[in-house]
Amino acid sequence: MQQFNIGKPDDEIRSCLQEKIDSLTKPKGSLGVLEDLAMQIGWVQQSLNPRLTNPCHIVFAGDHGIAAEGVSLSPQEVTYQMILNFQAGGAGINFLARQHGFDLKVVDAGVNFDFKEGDPVLNRKIRKSTRNYLHEAAMTREEMELAIQYGAGCVQTCYDEGCNVIGFGEMGITNTSSSSLWMACLAGIPLDRCTGAGCDHTGNIVSHKYKVLKQAMENYRGDASVEDFMRYFGGYEMVMAVGAMLKAAELKMMVLVDGFIMTNCMLAASKLNENVLHYSIFGHQGDEAGHKLALDYLKAKPLLHLGLRLGEGTGALCAYPVVDSAVRMINEMNSFKEIKVTKYF
Repeated sequence: MQQFNIGKPDDEIRSCLQEKIDSLTKPKGSLGVLEDLAMQIGWVQQSLNPRLTNPCHIVFAGDHGIAAEGVSLSPQEVTYQMILNFQAGGAGINFLARQHGFDLKVVDAGVNFDFKEGDPVLNRKIRKSTRNYLHEAAMTREEMELAIQYGAGCVQTCYDEGCNVIGFGEMGITNTSSSSLWMACLAGIPLDRCTGAGCDHTGNIVSHKYKVLKQAMENYRGDASVEDFMRYFGGYEMVMAVGAMLKAAELKMMVLVDGFIMTNCMLAASKLNENVLHYSIFGHQGDEAGHKLALDYLKAKPLLHLGLRLGEGTGALCAYPVVDSAVRMINEMNSFKEIKVTKYF
């Protein structure tokens, strides 16, 4: 599988960053999370004047064979229908991308649909839907490796266009099921605590969903490696997101992490290279069962708690203004040295 050279940023600059943050015209620590973010971004960029440039958001889309088992109330065709909605500019992620100035890219990782030539969707289709992991692995080792490469390649394109802050989202009916299995396998959290309602706001599907996923885990006969759990229970869009996260960290980009599914993709990425977490900003804690547990496992502190569970990367983009404020704080506030204000802390 493709390897990524992700280093921990040099700690030497941290004391200078802290001194600059503490010298701004405010009581020490009074801007809370903004100060933490400014420290993180300055540390990653190795700069006392960090910048966010050409923000980009990638939505990876793919279908899942497990949908045949009725683990979602939404039919599989919703995946491709929502991509058409993305293309028309009418989805949740569209208005947020417009609002916050993000370049939005939509990637067909494995949708069970033939898009027309010329449609504004990047074709990285590996296969029309994964296989049904109740009975067999969702994908082959070769398909998983290709998905990693495709995800990394998408990020390289954004980086070449001047992007240094990137968000990721997903579209794929039943991908909360795959995320629950990744979480249970990779974090060792009991499956029943990882399994939620997904897009079913009534919660009626949870019992059946859990029974199917439990049986899928019992049927698993792999080698229990991170890579094998990813390929056996994953979606092409999820594996591409893992490759994208790892590549973004290798390129020293800031990674905006969305909700339950993308948090579990970050979980998988961190199991492959723990240094990816230094580059990650967790946008929000959603309502999907298990999301808080996954965040707690990663020792992640989400910026927002808005009751979101849409996916698409909407929570990551909602959090972006907070990240932008942190960078503006360290760059635009006066220091006590620059203006005649008595230090009041």
